[in-house]
Order: sequence, then structure tokens, then C-alpha cells
Amino acid sequence: MLATPGALPAHDDQWAFEVKQDGQRATVYAGGDGSLLLRARSGADITAAYPELAPLGDALRGTPAVLDGEIVAFDDAGRADFERLQSRMGLAGSPARAARMASRVAVHLILFDVVHLADRSLTGLPYADRRDLLEGLALRGDRWSTPAAIVGHGAEALETTRAAGLEGILAKRLTSHYEPGTRSRSWIKIRHVATTDVVVGGWVPGRGRLDGRPGAVLVGEWSGDVLRYAGNVGTGWSDTERAALAALLEESATDVCPFEPKPPVAGARWVEPRLVAEVRYATRTRAGRLRQPSWHRLRPDLTPDDLARHRA
Repeated sequence: MLATPGALPAHDDQWAFEVKQDGQRATVYAGGDGSLLLRARSGADITAAYPELAPLGDALRGTPAVLDGEIVAFDDAGRADFERLQSRMGLAGSPARAARMASRVAVHLILFDVVHLADRSLTGLPYADRRDLLEGLALRGDRWSTPAAIVGHGAEALETTRAAGLEGILAKRLTSHYEPGTRSRSWIKIRHVATTDVVVGGWVPGRGRLDGRPGAVLVGEWSGDVLRYAGNVGTGWSDTERAALAALLEESATDVCPFEPKPPVAGARWVEPRLVAEVRYATRTRAGRLRQPSWHRLRPDLTPDDLARHRA
């Protein structure tokens, strides 16, 4: 179940508010026999990438369950830091490397919903009832937790996260059912800055010290089966991120423009639309293009097909 971007809902006593975490969404399958399986939003098995979460299976021994949560890596101030988490992502095929990285960058699993418990599906229960059942599991450990959800007081919750330097909050209607695979208005994400997921379709070389590396990337959004140009992003990278992105762009080089229609960008170099990124922006033009976009992060947990499905 996915949240829809929006504003604070009216009648906030009918909603619960949670801190929005900047991490990798994960579905947790506990067999009740000590086994544990983690799946990413794409459906990929990511269990081996996070060996320190395996003991959660023992914590749920005797209680088969399917849980919803977010894997995060905290910075020194206790805030979720996606850049730190990226060093842990994509290692499911390399268990030995994943184990080494776990000793350097630990992750934490934040649990916020339960959709199956014992032999019973809970998707038809109201959110408030599911939260009661989740909290009843008392899942609190060094590597996982169930943070509280606050009913009402949405404006105060939003201001508290802003002051703490957090990304924002999620509002969840107390009476809402769990809707797998749906971007629902029953869950609303309220961020302190506007962000969107885009597909990288090209780039423009930089100048001076950036010669040979991207000065800007050209991004698009799906409109049906067509990738529409949404603007170019030329700020927000660290030097490390820019160098890593340059290597990925080189691997995806093509002579074919993936956008329709082709944007009139001088010196553009095209890439196959494989990479998904999250960008910040101020507003949109009437044509739907992003104003003042800046780079936030790559989204290795998403594919262009994921975006196409969610916009359909």
C-alpha cells in the first residue's frame, strides 16, 4: 500500500500520524519457525542484504506474520540517512560482502503495519485495529522497533518533524483497510519539500572541472506508455554521487532519445531509461515540468516499470 502526496487532512482526530522514514520499503515474512524473508517494494528477495535483521524471525517464533516496514540507516543525530543506506542496498547476491558492510553501517527496521497474523489476513481490518495488533507483538529490539503513531495533532506532528530535520509525516485514516499495491488517499504523505520519482533519460556534460561528467541529467515521467520530458536537474550532488552517476550513465548510453517528443536540449546525450531518481522541486509549470529541481538520491529499489505501473 502506497501513500499519496498531499496536505494535512481536515478533522485530524480521524487520522493517525507517523514519521515518514527515508529508507527502503520492505515486506517481512516471518514463518513462525524462526525463518525470515524480506522483500523489497519491487518484490525482490533482499533477505541476504541485511543479515542483522535475521534474529527478528526468532522474536516472532510461534507467530507466523506478514509485516510492513522501512529499513533505514541512521546518521549520528539519529535521523534516517538514505545515502548511508545505499552502501547496504543491492548486496543480496553477495552475502559475504553484506556481512562485512553490516559491521560498518548497521540498519534498523521500522515496523508500521501487520497485514497477516497466524492464519488470518488482516487487510480488511481498520488501520486502528491493525496497529493494536502490531503493538501487541511488542517488537522492540536493537535492530527493529515499532514507533508510536499519534492520533490527531497533525499540525504539531508536522512542525516537530520539521524542527528535527526529518522528511515529514504520514497521515493514515483510522478506519482505512490495507490496500496492497494501491496508491491510496487513505494514506497521505506530507513532506517539508515537494519530491517526485523520475526516470533518467539523458544528460548534458559539464564544463571546467566537470568536463566529462554530468553537468545536468534530463529526467522524465510516464504518461501512459510514453516517457515525457520533465526537465533537467543540475544541482544537489556531492562529488562522490556525481562520479558514481557518471559511471552508470556511461553503462546505459544509447543513440536513441527515450523521450517523446524529443526535448530541444543542446549537447544532450541519451541513455536507456533504466535509472530512477528522486528529485526535489519548487513547483510545476503549466506544462507539468519541474521548476528549480535538485537531485535528492538514486532509487535503486525502484525500476522505471514500477513508476509506469503506479501512474497507470
